[in-house]
Amino acid sequence: MQNEVSSRSWAVIQSLVIVSLSLCFTFTAHADFASIRVVTELSPPHQMMKEGKVDGFSTQIVEAILKNAGLNSRIEVYPWARAFYIASSTPNVLIYNMARTPERENQFHWIGPVAKYSFGLVRLADRTDLTPNHVKDLGSAVIAVQRGDFSGQWLQQQGMKEGKELQFSADILESWNLLLKGKVDYVIDDKAALPYMEQQLTLVPGTTRFVLAIPQLEQQTYLAASKNSDSALVKKLQQAHREVQKTNIYQYVISGGF
Repeated sequence: MQNEVSSRSWAVIQSLVIVSLSLCFTFTAHADFASIRVVTELSPPHQMMKEGKVDGFSTQIVEAILKNAGLNSRIEVYPWARAFYIASSTPNVLIYNMARTPERENQFHWIGPVAKYSFGLVRLADRTDLTPNHVKDLGSAVIAVQRGDFSGQWLQQQGMKEGKELQFSADILESWNLLLKGKVDYVIDDKAALPYMEQQLTLVPGTTRFVLAIPQLEQQTYLAASKNSDSALVKKLQQAHREVQKTNIYQYVISGGF
């Protein structure tokens, strides 16, 4: 049933992409910005591999923004910490999906939201002994989080420590594999991601359960540009984002309708 839901959602989003891209007004690109580098992490259903290329809900939004701005790009997938380093140290690089935290506010140019996440705790379905009602109920449970991710930083602020309650990983697939192997009790992920992750890892639908939403980790995430990017490029992308905001695909994804 979950795979059927995923397939229907994907069919809807693909049809919206076709309509939305046909409606977008395309700007004439400045010669210096004919192509641009874009980095991200793997994070189904927003960034996932399909037939050898990066696809997914917010990836479709980012591609629409680039098309609207008259830019070409090849989206590169890295572990989050590596993608963050590239975007924070290299001019004219875009990164998504970036949580807009106070610590990051002055480190990037914020183009605009391209996704909505509602993160929480995910466990294996057969771990019926794990029934938390609050983060404070976790005791000595171990959670897998991606290195450099804002959710891990928030959990550390709650007093959790690396090597004890927190197990850091390179990317979401590694976090999920730690869960599947019984190395950790939970992963942090979006409830909407579960059927896509189970499909990506060829798991039986329903292998995992979303057991506790964490309101502090619910937020829109952004397409951002490196701080030392050209101001003309930033303005072009921000204008393109305003145009894409008017499309059906944008409203569908940013509302979490899938």
